[in-house]
Amino acid sequence: MQEQQHEMIAAIDLGSNSFHMIVARNLDGQLQLRDRLREMVRLAAGLDASGNLDGEARERALACLHRFGQRLKGFAPGSVRAVGTNTLRRARSPGFLREAEQALGHPIEIIAGREEARLIYLGVAHGLADSDGVRLVVDIGGGSTELILGRRFEPLELESTPMGCVSYSERYFSDGKVTAKAMHKAVIAARLELQDIEQEYRELGWDMAVGASGTIKAVGEIVRAMGWAEQGITLAAMRQLADALVEAGDVQKLKLSGLKDERRPVLAGGVAVLLAIFETLQIEQMQVSDSALREGLLYDLLGRIRHEDVRERTITALSERYQVDRAQAIRVARCARRFWAEVGESWQLGGEENQRLLAWAAQLHEVGLAIAHSGYQKHGAYLLENSDMPGFSSTEQKLLAVLVRSHRRKFSAGLFKEFAEPHRATVIRLCILLRLAVLLHRSHSSIELPRIRLRASEQQLNVLFPPDWQAQHPLTAADLAADQELFAGVGYTLVVENRE
Repeated sequence: MQEQQHEMIAAIDLGSNSFHMIVARNLDGQLQLRDRLREMVRLAAGLDASGNLDGEARERALACLHRFGQRLKGFAPGSVRAVGTNTLRRARSPGFLREAEQALGHPIEIIAGREEARLIYLGVAHGLADSDGVRLVVDIGGGSTELILGRRFEPLELESTPMGCVSYSERYFSDGKVTAKAMHKAVIAARLELQDIEQEYRELGWDMAVGASGTIKAVGEIVRAMGWAEQGITLAAMRQLADALVEAGDVQKLKLSGLKDERRPVLAGGVAVLLAIFETLQIEQMQVSDSALREGLLYDLLGRIRHEDVRERTITALSERYQVDRAQAIRVARCARRFWAEVGESWQLGGEENQRLLAWAAQLHEVGLAIAHSGYQKHGAYLLENSDMPGFSSTEQKLLAVLVRSHRRKFSAGLFKEFAEPHRATVIRLCILLRLAVLLHRSHSSIELPRIRLRASEQQLNVLFPPDWQAQHPLTAADLAADQELFAGVGYTLVVENRE
């Protein structure tokens, strides 16, 4: 991406309770806020135990995205990042994501909990004064809560827990009823979720605690308006707020300054989670941040535009961790990029993002050798799909995993069933290019390959070799013959020719 093509950028957070969008102008790496949009969609409220979204929740979400899409008309490809969090991670509604992308007019990524935590920390850190101290950042969403320890712009520990203001309100305070027993049960349940990180976080310690997003901002407004805390949120103020909820008995009867009506249905669950965090981690005071996930998305997108992509660091770290043969990885990646340059347009392989993913898969195609040689393509795919990979969405990790899984041996339609058309065709074509690049470097030799040309049509790929080269390399010729049969199984014809 060229920075001048992305003067206007946008970030969209498709949360469990609300959808948020911010639009900013990129001024030589400095962000100038231009617009904010926020709608209470209550997506999690429409999700059943099987992961199905009901019709009303779908309609609310799609209507909101249509409105967001109107604001984004004319934005360049790659200048918008939209991510789905806990509810969309759990959703199993066929076709919803495709409809959502059509309504918005831009791709939507589903991100894992720890990636969400990383982006939240990035957003909050950019809103704080520079300091060398350790920060504890807490973000309570509709379906999950993220807790991060970090210094400056680098997270040190990341955790995402399955508790949120929507899920806890529905589970413990149905119909808005609040009793002392229900509040106690909700707080204890949240404290149990925090058990795994309690000792580690308290031992590492922090110099300041900061809260972000809807629940914490709402609580901050209430305790300030009620005069329960002069700055931020205190443990004493949290206990007063919990007592006020119990005394009212019903969130609709609650009369508190600073409380907005739209926050009432999920307030009790959010208060229970936040109180549990205060008590478990022994927090006495917490500042409230105006920045959160969406600001983190903007800064992460800005990094990609300025070629400071955190994903590059992730690929390098994985390569080093699993002792990937760097020279071989570079050879295969260069070959894959060269093939992309020759057929990317005719095969409609998408933009720069897919080219990068192809090159990253090439760099990591042998990562599974760290486990075992036998079936190492399977081990590599498992590592890439299930590892924490900062900067990568779940969809991107799945694509990398499929590319690595299919670079040798099995190559059948079943490998690509998770991808819907037309994306499936793109994935198959990327896999074919990577497979050819690996095949041609099977010897791991440092000797440069001769000029090998590719020509592509809809369902066919022609590979043109110099005269006599195949005759001098019978193993490669045999591998190509085997791949001709395998490619036919997914509807593609591989034609091997000698150039004149």
